[in-house]
Amino acid sequence: MFQTFEVTARPEQGPPRLKALRAEMAAEGLAGFLVPRADAHQGEYVASRDERLAWLTGFTGSAGFCAVLRGEAGVFIDGRYRTQVKAQVAEAFTPVPWPDVTLGPWLAERLGEGDRVGFDAWLHTPEQIEKVRAALLGTGVQLVPCANLVDRIWKDQPAPPMAPAKVHPIEFAGESSADKRARLGETLQKAGQRSAVITLPDSLCWLLNIRGADIPRNPVAHGFAVLHANGEVDLYMASAKLKGLEAHLGEAVRCHDPADFLDHLSELEGPVRVEKQSAPVIVAEALNDRLVWGEDPCALPKACKNEAEIKGSAAAHLRDGAALCELLAWLDAQPTGSLRETEVVSKLEAFRRRDNALQDISFETIAGTGPNGAIMHYRVTEETDSTLEEGQLLVLDSGGQYLDGTTDITRTMPIGSPPDAARTAFTRVLSGMIAMSRLRWPVGLSGREIEAIGRMPLWLAGQDFDHGLGHGVGAYLSVHEGPQRLSKLSAVPLQPGMILSNEPGYYREGAFGIRIENLLVVRPAPALPGGDDHRAMLNWETLSFAPIDRRLILPDLLESAHRDWLNAYHRDVAEKIGPRVSPETKLWLDAATAPL
Repeated sequence: MFQTFEVTARPEQGPPRLKALRAEMAAEGLAGFLVPRADAHQGEYVASRDERLAWLTGFTGSAGFCAVLRGEAGVFIDGRYRTQVKAQVAEAFTPVPWPDVTLGPWLAERLGEGDRVGFDAWLHTPEQIEKVRAALLGTGVQLVPCANLVDRIWKDQPAPPMAPAKVHPIEFAGESSADKRARLGETLQKAGQRSAVITLPDSLCWLLNIRGADIPRNPVAHGFAVLHANGEVDLYMASAKLKGLEAHLGEAVRCHDPADFLDHLSELEGPVRVEKQSAPVIVAEALNDRLVWGEDPCALPKACKNEAEIKGSAAAHLRDGAALCELLAWLDAQPTGSLRETEVVSKLEAFRRRDNALQDISFETIAGTGPNGAIMHYRVTEETDSTLEEGQLLVLDSGGQYLDGTTDITRTMPIGSPPDAARTAFTRVLSGMIAMSRLRWPVGLSGREIEAIGRMPLWLAGQDFDHGLGHGVGAYLSVHEGPQRLSKLSAVPLQPGMILSNEPGYYREGAFGIRIENLLVVRPAPALPGGDDHRAMLNWETLSFAPIDRRLILPDLLESAHRDWLNAYHRDVAEKIGPRVSPETKLWLDAATAPL
């Protein structure tokens, strides 16, 4: 099994660890210490060595941080985790709704003249620290870089990951590393910059056409790189990861010990591009006045997939959809009340594992029934494992990492006969998902300018959900990829080749959760009769194919155009997935995709 169900953090472990951390703070003369979720590479997912936030607090969400003061420890979490955090942290920690409450003002209210708050300069970005310092101006409170105090007290901290990297073949990458490096080097030249520092693992792996296994569920290798304007690269990665890759990397990629990274940065001639939102503070300090702020040069090219990457992703989604349909057919055949969440997760992984291209799941499968479904990023454990009971909903959010693509799909199913309130909410969520799937929009719009389309049916009923409508997805890379998002926070214009999720939801704490998700790729929209010839438009091509449960739909609440879309989508599902499944599942699929 890729996924296991052990409990990785317990609330009762937090208070003694918090006490030990405060003792270290006192020894350093600190009034506070910041414990982020992030590692030195600022990725959303971190290696076990870097799970400092979970180790200290018990909170295992993928975003957040803890500000430990002498008499209070605030765990800052966004709307996705406000239910989850209640069950995971002890009373010694105070959940703080973030970003409604931001760190700077929170510290200013609790600290005063002469108080010092420590932070590890490897684990915070210049943008983050600047915002907090700006909020603390005039208060006498100082943010100061210091040694990592959690690492001091974490006696059995795991070793850094050292998984070997491997070549990502050109048939899936669609462009050689040399061509990528030359193309991006030209952008640096045009900007008058001599080099750019790359700290994000998925950017580094995309640029060099390699993949790794340093992060569970994400095929990336930890390292740093400097891309020069002539297309050459200085790569700072443990040599143990690079054995056998010498010919692939070539002479234009010079490999160095990671311990030399900061010293080499201090020797670079400027201007050197650094991304303020993702590089560690310590990188900016090493470059000093030779740096210029700018976007990671890999981020946008990586997001705009080429045809080989899109073709691979589409193929992976068809195989993945077949595995999911096998699971859904099996699930429907089981007696009500006979299954537990862990059994569903294990069975789905077994179906996916029939595909030799599967390398891992793309994240911990979310299988939440009843109240667990209302926890947006629920992870089932041996202790929380629940029976699928009559009248409940099951939220099943899962995906796979295949050699040719990354998948992420969510379906919500009824167990027996669910309440009318759940069916009503499901139909509204489906209406929003379909509205976004059908959308055409003018070139130049960003996620924040169209995201409301997927929320409107819920808004009209006075309802909403506390996560973005969609995130970017990599090509056999991170399942959460930037800079593209369908989010009120995203100002990045959507461009052809970008892959994003479309996943509206609704969550009633203590009762049920609903989410429906497909992955979509941005395409140039064909002209329409009577349309403006001069106005370029974009639309979506759907990549995910699996039935949307018709038993939860109230047909009278669906617009006729939405009903037509759903019936056409189900025809596509039957046509594309039918030949890929067992005869028994084919019978189930024919019924599940019948016209509404």
